Amino acid sequence: MREAGDVTTLGFGGRPEGAVEHLEIDSTLASLPQTFSGVALLALRRHRRVELAAPAVQAALRLLEGRHFDVIIANEARALPLAHKVAAGAAIWGDMHEWAPEERTQLLSWRLLVAPHMRYVCRTYLPRTEAVTTVNQSIADLYDQQFGLRTEVVRNSLPDSGLAVSPLDGARIRLVHSGGAVPGRNIESIIEAVRELDDRFTLDLFLVEARDGGRYLAKLKHLAGDSDRITFHPPVAPAALPVTLNAFDIGVYQLPPATTNQRLALPNKFFDFVQARLGLVFGPSEEIARLIREHDLGRVTADFAAGSLTAALRDLTPEQVAEFKTNADRAASILSSEADEAVTRGILRRLLGRSAGA
Repeated sequence: MREAGDVTTLGFGGRPEGAVEHLEIDSTLASLPQTFSGVALLALRRHRRVELAAPAVQAALRLLEGRHFDVIIANEARALPLAHKVAAGAAIWGDMHEWAPEERTQLLSWRLLVAPHMRYVCRTYLPRTEAVTTVNQSIADLYDQQFGLRTEVVRNSLPDSGLAVSPLDGARIRLVHSGGAVPGRNIESIIEAVRELDDRFTLDLFLVEARDGGRYLAKLKHLAGDSDRITFHPPVAPAALPVTLNAFDIGVYQLPPATTNQRLALPNKFFDFVQARLGLVFGPSEEIARLIREHDLGRVTADFAAGSLTAALRDLTPEQVAEFKTNADRAASILSSEADEAVTRGILRRLLGRSAGA
């Protein structure tokens, strides 16, 4: 973004790196209406009356009063009404990330109250938004089919790390998983699978404690028991993950598709593992499975159960693991952020040209 000009950010928390100015919103303010009247308006489908009513949005409007920009980037669907309200002729880029109409459909209250509002926001504002992006082609296709768009893809990819493939440690196969220790992530299935495997297999976990006071992480440690083949490590910074993970052989991940976004997920850890030059053994999520097969990066399990993961791992040979790691090395540049940065630069050039001609 800095290549294109001076960046002003608006949001919760402190100033992000690279921003010349940051307009901070109080993190205690809700980004959706939570008062009795606000919830009632959501329930009654009074979408236009509620789209700018959230306390965080009201604070943003005050911070933006009298300001003018060349391009406005709305981060996720709920920011679109605000972006269009303050645009004053500026081009708007809607960075949707995932499938907004089903962001948190595992929650009944969200399905009943917020999901219809998100569909209204997408239906009303996306066709009037000059650029729309999301994280993979499957989700882009959903936006295009349901809202008549031409959505572009900017993946959550990483720069090519340039790491070398790490050698295997004899016959040992070193499995690794990194991410949040969040209930519903099915990390217990990985632990259960490894406990059923023979002594060739080890599992190292780099987990970030969830907002549950560490209860789920404690549950995972209890499940691992006294196994000397399962090791829990402190989390490492995202930028350091490829280097840290490079010491292992196979990245494992098993997230059951409770939502559309989970079914179509292409998570950061996929790119972490590829840039670490690891083989992959993942559950059959559609986008991930397609890329694993396309680049011969590893194996896709039959389903998301621990038994399927055990079956996919049990007969792996060191030669196969070495081949998967080599294939990850070959695919690392193709799956790096270079292509995604090119899409981003193209969008900015187009939008800045539109603003200059306005």
